[in-house]
Amino acid sequence: MFGPLEFILAGILVGFCVGVTGVGGGSLMTPILITLFRIEPHIAIGTDLLYAAISKFCGSLVHAKKMNIVWPIVLWLSVGSIPASFATHWVLDHYLSQSTHYKMVLTIVLGFMLTLTGISIMFRGYIEQFFEKFRKNKETEITQNIQEIREQAKNKRVYIIVMGIILGVFVTLSSVGAGAFGIMALILMFPNLPMIRIIGSDVVHAVLLTFVAGLGHMSSGNVDFELLGWLLFGSIPAIIVGTLISSRLPERYIRKILGVTLFALGLNFMINPVKSKPVQIQQINKPLSVNT
Repeated sequence: MFGPLEFILAGILVGFCVGVTGVGGGSLMTPILITLFRIEPHIAIGTDLLYAAISKFCGSLVHAKKMNIVWPIVLWLSVGSIPASFATHWVLDHYLSQSTHYKMVLTIVLGFMLTLTGISIMFRGYIEQFFEKFRKNKETEITQNIQEIREQAKNKRVYIIVMGIILGVFVTLSSVGAGAFGIMALILMFPNLPMIRIIGSDVVHAVLLTFVAGLGHMSSGNVDFELLGWLLFGSIPAIIVGTLISSRLPERYIRKILGVTLFALGLNFMINPVKSKPVQIQQINKPLSVNT
């Protein structure tokens, strides 16, 4: 059996990695809870969603103070993601939760998201470099013209809402993707937008989405509050320490190790998903009729 000490150490490990690399805690915490602590997938996902919302909240305050948030982008993402999260949870609760394939579906989706997250982490530098040439021409102009940023968000609101719906579904199912995929999607849609504004907007949206998705799982009893408390107890100080010393560590190599690890874990979850034990149906033996 695992106790508070092991959970605190897990929180420290994940928090430190988040502080050093900026990689979302969901992509690290959920597989640790499932593979190492043998926690049921739905409990791990539900607990991790609230963990991510709380741990990202402080970062969102910093971005808000520094005016790094494009609120129209957050708004249109939320218009798509919040209803999609509620709808996904409703389907899970009413149709899938009683199925023997419930855990398998969650694990396969988790594996798929971890695999894509690992790829995005490993190649994020190349993706950013590719779009950097588009930013160089207009970055100064856009950073000075907030109204132009809002106009761009308004013109692309349909695409932003669709991306929000996709994030709402997959984050609710797996607790993974609110950070890494949100950033990649915004880079694709807004190649001229400075990276700091993309990150700030994505963090705030991730807080909203993971909080709403976490509340949905909490209503179904999928959150272990004692576990959540120990994880936060270990991770919050570790995030601060990791952030402070991140400039002294080989962040690029740590990212590559994390990317490869998540990619491998994702493949393993898809190939060997957690399966529910089949329901044992007791056969009722009918008495044999005796010919008199």
